[in-house]
Amino acid sequence: MNVLLNPAYAALTGPHSSFAEVRGNARVYPSDVAPFLGLPDDPSDQDWADAAALIGPGRVVAVKHPALEVPDLFKVDLSIDLVQFVAPAGLGVEDAELVELGADDVPEMLSLVALTDPGPFRARTVELGTYLGLRQAGELIAMAGERYRVPGYTEISAVCTHPDHRGRGLATRLIRAVAAGIEARGDRPFLHTGTANLGAVRVYEHLGFTLSNHTKVTIVQVV
Repeated sequence: MNVLLNPAYAALTGPHSSFAEVRGNARVYPSDVAPFLGLPDDPSDQDWADAAALIGPGRVVAVKHPALEVPDLFKVDLSIDLVQFVAPAGLGVEDAELVELGADDVPEMLSLVALTDPGPFRARTVELGTYLGLRQAGELIAMAGERYRVPGYTEISAVCTHPDHRGRGLATRLIRAVAAGIEARGDRPFLHTGTANLGAVRVYEHLGFTLSNHTKVTIVQVV
């Protein structure tokens, strides 16, 4: 299994197995943690059937994989092309001004996500890893944290800055600080962004990230 091409399955059968809802080979995060469905690299008809039974009607999930043919058991709502980047060695820099965020901060985190749309973030996403934030006059103005954790790698996710505070390099500081924690336990940081998000791509390339894969996320629900 290529853990970076199939991160949800690699996480839910590995470091995030304690979060996994399971049926056969299908794995999914609890809906209040993350929307991601994990399947083997080449899922069988039975794997898809188990996924449909596990998810049930009305629940929308996301499959992150470069080339899965979704069977008729599922309706495809949306498919988005992504690029995946892996960090250079030694990217991490600790930042004493940043604070670790936890359950008490979730309402503010959800508000910031709603304002900036960095990707899926739910009420319990903060449980997946370390999240760091920057406050100004008590207000949470920027944050980033860890999402997928797969063997040897941890994803940096939910990188977002309040629109009133952009242009100050806060995303770069947060990425480096989150990377420092990932590197400290021996993992290598990686991340995803949409192919159309050229601003984010420029930031990541400036930091020395290298392109690792072209992939896509497909949003599906059971018919």
